[in-house]
Amino acid sequence: MGWLPNYVSAITGGGSGIGLAVARRYLEEGAAGVAVLDRDVDALAALAADFPDRVLALTGDVRDFRAHRRMVEATVETFGRLDVLVGNAGIFDFHRPLEGYSADTLAATFDEIFAVNLKGYMLAALAAREALAATRGSMIFTASVASFHAGGGGILYTAVKHAVVGMIRELARELAPDVRVNGVGPGGTLTNLSGTVALGHAKRSLADKAAEAEARIAAGVPLRFAQRPKDHTGIYVLLASRENAPATTGEVIMSDGGIGIRPL
Repeated sequence: MGWLPNYVSAITGGGSGIGLAVARRYLEEGAAGVAVLDRDVDALAALAADFPDRVLALTGDVRDFRAHRRMVEATVETFGRLDVLVGNAGIFDFHRPLEGYSADTLAATFDEIFAVNLKGYMLAALAAREALAATRGSMIFTASVASFHAGGGGILYTAVKHAVVGMIRELARELAPDVRVNGVGPGGTLTNLSGTVALGHAKRSLADKAAEAEARIAAGVPLRFAQRPKDHTGIYVLLASRENAPATTGEVIMSDGGIGIRPL
């Protein structure tokens, strides 16, 4: 049955990239159901077709609390419970430095990135906390190598991912002992993570120059390979499992190819 027999999870940003890989891995590990909230209708339909009766596909904007509330209510109604919330939806700034902004574009991009990458996580937590307390479940949020190191993004992405760590630690304190709260910190990963509307990058993604990105990432980490979404999924499984990580909360487990041990 795998590590998550009969578990029920809800994943934001689960239509592609790491979120999609986690959804598939949870189902492979025996999950009874996975609810996925995403903006991509076609991606959601494809996932649901692969796992009939075990995927609840929901379209919505993670900046809207109503989308999260609907996700939690529909999950409990459909599958009878909620064991795991995975906050994963995010957008990227493509390493833009402070000097690359005007006052107006900085303000607009700040509002957009923090609304999706941080407020979206908090709204998901607010919507799911009672359902998770009922099952003594867990929350898992996608942090980043940029949560601990400069250079993993630009000024706004690095700032918001540092803030995600503070949120994880505070939520872990507030929701104990009923709900465990942890994070996963991927390094440079070959996904289609997109940019912001404010900068005109909504259709730009990390996959646009995949070969160049793969070479750059591989050269910069001790393990010498660029991660793919599936490479991170085992940690999401571990943290979700009550049986295998019952005493872990307030932590971020890194999956970054060893950036923290790079030579000076």
